Amino acid sequence: MTQQNRTDPRAAKLARRDLVVDLARVWCILLVVVVHLLMIGVGLDASGAVVVSRPLEAQPWFAAATWFGQVMPLFFALGGFTAITAWKSLRKRGGDAWDFVRGRTLRLAAPALPLFVFFTLAIGGATLAGVDRELVDTVATGAGTPLWFLAAYLLAQSLTPVLAHLHERSRWLTLAGLALGAVAVDAARIVTGIDEIGLVNLVFVWAFVQQLGFWYADGWFRRRTAPQLVAIAAVAYLLVWLVVDAGWYSPDMLVNLNPPTVPLALLGIAQIALLTLVAQPLMALMRVRAMQAIVFTVGSRAMTIYLWHLPVIIAVAGLTLLIPSAAPEPASPAWWWSRPVVFVAVLAAVWAISLPLARFEQVSVAIPEGRRRPSAGAVVAAAAAAFVPAFLVLQFGLDLVLAFVGVVLFAAALALDRARAARTAA
Repeated sequence: MTQQNRTDPRAAKLARRDLVVDLARVWCILLVVVVHLLMIGVGLDASGAVVVSRPLEAQPWFAAATWFGQVMPLFFALGGFTAITAWKSLRKRGGDAWDFVRGRTLRLAAPALPLFVFFTLAIGGATLAGVDRELVDTVATGAGTPLWFLAAYLLAQSLTPVLAHLHERSRWLTLAGLALGAVAVDAARIVTGIDEIGLVNLVFVWAFVQQLGFWYADGWFRRRTAPQLVAIAAVAYLLVWLVVDAGWYSPDMLVNLNPPTVPLALLGIAQIALLTLVAQPLMALMRVRAMQAIVFTVGSRAMTIYLWHLPVIIAVAGLTLLIPSAAPEPASPAWWWSRPVVFVAVLAAVWAISLPLARFEQVSVAIPEGRRRPSAGAVVAAAAAAFVPAFLVLQFGLDLVLAFVGVVLFAAALALDRARAARTAA
């Protein structure tokens, strides 16, 4: 560390961070917003009738584009990097697995609670107001689409202490075991035709991709040469093409998302290799103060942006119908040209929402002096309570009942994970 870093707290803090990871995480979040913005088409045709469509998915190149635009594997790999980094830091401070799971649960459950409160009030209010039931169900289901992430991410992150231990003992065997588990689950799903079997890959696929983040943190990918990284990505994409061409999977990687499938694990390999390949120019970009400001600003609200962007997109689309000439017919040239303006409007609205919600995203996991951590049983129960509502939405779609269940269970998770009064000696 230089003398300047020792005297400049900001420089010292930046020196401890992987700025490429910060940039990539923000890129993933913003790309998800863009994709959803282009998938939801609401406007008026020449006769003034309301048209609802999915313009992006109607493009002939859409399926091929998802091989690069489906960035959730990369996001989980980056989450693996931050998870193992945080786990190692926690262990050095004397923390254990229960402290880690508690922290991860709090940081996912706290931002999710106000969203489920909003859904309960919005769906309940629309129902009481007599809004068409089919319309309410369609909008609620669409708005709840991204919530699968809460269940999958919490599950993968909660397994970090165990998987980090296995990684330290035998990283190749651990990765191979997760890969074989994912293949076995997909094979059982394909042979039996029972899609629900694929839900087991919430563990194997996402834990495999998260494990790639462990390897990235170890420097394994950075020790590979540029030709090696290109070869790794090329082989991964070749394997994706082979399993798709065999008819086992859809060529649309969004279809392969829930339940998660082996192609996503292969995409994760390709994406982390390609990220490493361009890490140097990205690092140079992150030395620019303006870029750091953008990345850290968006990154500080990443969970709020992810959770709230789709309801905001739907709300903005509805509002444009009330403004003359603001809702061109979906997929028309005017509609495509209007997307950048709508994107800015959505981000501005989400940012405004994030201001009062910042305290939920920045919830403290520290145990105050004179208090103690909840028991291991309470930590496990809290993680389960936070997992269940998102998993149910993944399976059945969002409705009023599940929105209310989410409020109850996320509130219960936060209560179970709160610091307890210290035990007094008898």
